[in-house]
Amino acid sequence: MTYSEHQKGIFIAACGVFILSFDAMLIRLAGASAWDIAFWRGWLMCATFTTLSLLARKQTVLPPNARSWQLALAVALLYGINTLLFVYSISHTSTANTVIILASSPLFSALFSSLFLKEKLKTSTLITMLITFCGVIYIFAGSLDSLHWKGDLAALILAISTGAVLTLLRRAHNFSILPVIALSGAVAGLLSSSQANPLSLPPQSYIWLGIMGIFQIPVATWLLMRAPRYLPSAEVSLFLLIETILGPIWVWFAVNEQIPERTFLGGAIILSAIALNSVLTMRQRTKPES
Repeated sequence: MTYSEHQKGIFIAACGVFILSFDAMLIRLAGASAWDIAFWRGWLMCATFTTLSLLARKQTVLPPNARSWQLALAVALLYGINTLLFVYSISHTSTANTVIILASSPLFSALFSSLFLKEKLKTSTLITMLITFCGVIYIFAGSLDSLHWKGDLAALILAISTGAVLTLLRRAHNFSILPVIALSGAVAGLLSSSQANPLSLPPQSYIWLGIMGIFQIPVATWLLMRAPRYLPSAEVSLFLLIETILGPIWVWFAVNEQIPERTFLGGAIILSAIALNSVLTMRQRTKPES
């Protein structure tokens, strides 16, 4: 990996997560059930990326062998499930809880990369995992007396799955990702279809769902799925800290949603540990080769 490739990866990842940071706000503004939102997000994303794949058919490369097909299908399945998990989590707990717990995904990515890609797992990362786990448990403890624990649990499963997706994408160099994203949208749409009532929403909901499913999610997803081609998966997921900070701010501006007091301390523990680890990682990765 050259220094210029690393800079390109940083730019792609940062742009992708910035656009993604509006996700929770759009979900709140849509004012629909988690199943309806996942239904429309999934199928709109499927339609958008199917169209893009057809327009770019000369550049679209299908998986060349059985192993690559297995990888593509695994990414599509997990990312489709992630779409449903994120919407469910946002719908069942505070935005701050969701994005702060999701910020632990770099640690799962580092763990999976160590186990399956033989990338070295540093002592500092192990310590960060332990500290982050304590912060997540603290946030969970504040939700046990309410139904918010369901959303918190969905966010934790999402963090684990996101780490797995980013690790798999490190191997996805020999085929186009547009059809994979389209398939992931179909997965989300199919999984939510039995519980959704998508044609019963108020007119304004379809406006926000359209923005989300046709522009915001497709652009952010495309950028974040390209970034692991230039950066290690653990480093890409570190950029989710941008969403962790900006996501609750956009929701506060839009619907005046307050951050739970307990989440401030738990979030401070998690973000401080991950930020310190990310600074150390970024300094090592961005050193130009001599």
